[in-house]
Amino acid sequence: MRPRLTILKTDITELDVDAIVNAANKRLAGGGGVDGAIHNKGGIEILRECQEIVTRQGFLETGKAVSTSAGNLPSKYVIHTVGPIYSNSPQDKEQLASCYIESLRIAQLLQVKTIAFPNISTGIYGYPKAEAASVAISTVRNFIDTKAENNCIEEIIFVCFDEENFKLYQQMI
Repeated sequence: MRPRLTILKTDITELDVDAIVNAANKRLAGGGGVDGAIHNKGGIEILRECQEIVTRQGFLETGKAVSTSAGNLPSKYVIHTVGPIYSNSPQDKEQLASCYIESLRIAQLLQVKTIAFPNISTGIYGYPKAEAASVAISTVRNFIDTKAENNCIEEIIFVCFDEENFKLYQQMI
């Protein structure tokens, strides 16, 4: 079954889905933007689990992902991924694509049916929104096409916090 792609303009912390993706920092310590909102609304349980991960394996590398419970959030899991700080290098695109691939791999391991992504790296990390949207959509579509036989995911939601991202995703999907 091919997952449905959906675009929403909403607060990702309010979604009742199996997993939400957090655009995290390497320390998994919460911060600004979506990362801060997830940690604030999710509560101390998420932070404790993140601290345990960092103690066990060190800071999370750019493009990698890990999962925790969702604490007080309506979702079941939070998948934390570290997007690239934009520098206009070819590595930026590879690392951003890896965020989506690694998050989807974890989602499959967790057997989630619904997963929601924020606009990774487009805030303080400075990734141009149109380019980031293109990478996100093409990477997710490619993942779906190559993993179709083992896929448990029924819906992939791109959650846009601002109108500019929302319109970009609408045009591309």
